[in-house]
Amino acid sequence: MFNESVIVRPDVVTEDDSGEGSLRPLCLDDFMGQSEIKKNLGTFIKAAKERGDALDHLFLIGPPGLGKTTLAQITANELGADFKVTSAPALDKPKDLAGILSTITPNTVFFIDEIHRLKPAIEEMLYIAMEDFELDWVIGQGAAARTVRIPIPHFTLVGATTKAGMVSKPLQTRFGIIQRFNFYTREELAKIIHRSAKILEVGIDDDAALLMADCSRGTPRVTNRVLRRMRDFAQVEGCGRITKEIVSEGLKRLGIDDMGLEGYDREILLAIIEKFGGGPVGAETLAISIGESQDTLEDYYEPYLIQCGFLARTPRGRMATEKAYEHLGLKYKPGMAKGQGELF
Repeated sequence: MFNESVIVRPDVVTEDDSGEGSLRPLCLDDFMGQSEIKKNLGTFIKAAKERGDALDHLFLIGPPGLGKTTLAQITANELGADFKVTSAPALDKPKDLAGILSTITPNTVFFIDEIHRLKPAIEEMLYIAMEDFELDWVIGQGAAARTVRIPIPHFTLVGATTKAGMVSKPLQTRFGIIQRFNFYTREELAKIIHRSAKILEVGIDDDAALLMADCSRGTPRVTNRVLRRMRDFAQVEGCGRITKEIVSEGLKRLGIDDMGLEGYDREILLAIIEKFGGGPVGAETLAISIGESQDTLEDYYEPYLIQCGFLARTPRGRMATEKAYEHLGLKYKPGMAKGQGELF
């Protein structure tokens, strides 16, 4: 069931996203945005193909929904290699990793999502596989136990993470190519919308695409969700074409404003302003006041609010900015928050 409350949350994968596979580009030329990553990766792939070697291990860093999985799939397609995909939480024991690596073909692209969540025993096995292309395997038990090294074909590990700081240094240093994703511009998102709309066989106006891009949090995953919802509104309540008027009304009904803020975002800002005098307020207290976990507040909601200039982190806690007051249609009253800031 589609949940409107998470339409602008790229970190939450919904059943509605199952249809996104058809919208994903299959080659670098069709991949929109991230121009520096595309240019560099295109060069590395071409060089590896000319030498007949496996591409060096690739580390992709960035917030959720920016295309890390898609780029891993494209890498395999461009190399003409097999593609195997898993996530770190799915690898429970070393034998799980061994089972995958012992069946790969030469130059396979092996993608591990959320690689920062690998268990230490699995990570240690991965070190040897990445460097020596061998698996360390223990045969027998007790005094009769012995270690055997099993050779495996050369492969390319693509690790993706939203939290690069949680990836151990020994693992990071084993990646030969490290690429960091940036949020997309509104023009890049508008191009993605036009491409996706063509695949979905729905007409869309340029100003409608730009309006959707403005509220997509710089994230293609959110863009495609919004597009599918606007297609529904256009089909049932319009003439079948997505216009600016359809988008404006649709976003209003979904509770999404022109900056991409949804109900919880506004609730966070209102809580700081109305309950805590504009701040500062600690993250734990703020999370309790809105009925959300502190991790979700810090990992998802706060980064975008800070990026938009609506929220400021200070040593004493979170504070709503003057821009937040203006966006919510409230009169700016620094009062208590300003006084506390100057006190220290």
